[in-house]
Amino acid sequence: MFDAIWQLTGLFVVAFSAATLLPGGSEAALLGMAALTQHSILTLLVVASIGNTLGSVLNYWLGCFALQYQDHKWFPISQAELTKAQGWFARWGQGSLLLAWMPIIGDPLTFAAGVMQMRFWRFLGLVALSKTLRYMAILGMFKLFW
Repeated sequence: MFDAIWQLTGLFVVAFSAATLLPGGSEAALLGMAALTQHSILTLLVVASIGNTLGSVLNYWLGCFALQYQDHKWFPISQAELTKAQGWFARWGQGSLLLAWMPIIGDPLTFAAGVMQMRFWRFLGLVALSKTLRYMAILGMFKLFW
């Protein structure tokens, strides 16, 4: 029982950190857990999805707090660029969060959502859907071929 909790905790931590701006992936850990443990696919899906979604929530909050530094000279984005980006994000960016699962671009998208002050609950719904569907596809392929 104790080992099972540590295994799921490890999956959660890997999935969480993979969704932050730190480099890393969680797919190998998820597939390894599916192949080598007795946990149900549903349990693995829930743990990985929650961990990965919460990692994106961290990016979102970091983006929200980044704006408090926009008046500093060292802030890398001008007010004009920020205004233009906010307009683009208001039109296209929210839907782009359905790509939050993608390597390389997904994590910056979740950070940008915070910078652009996207409504949190809409952000959470889109990102959770994106992350969960990705893990469902991975686990579905695993079940199909394993």
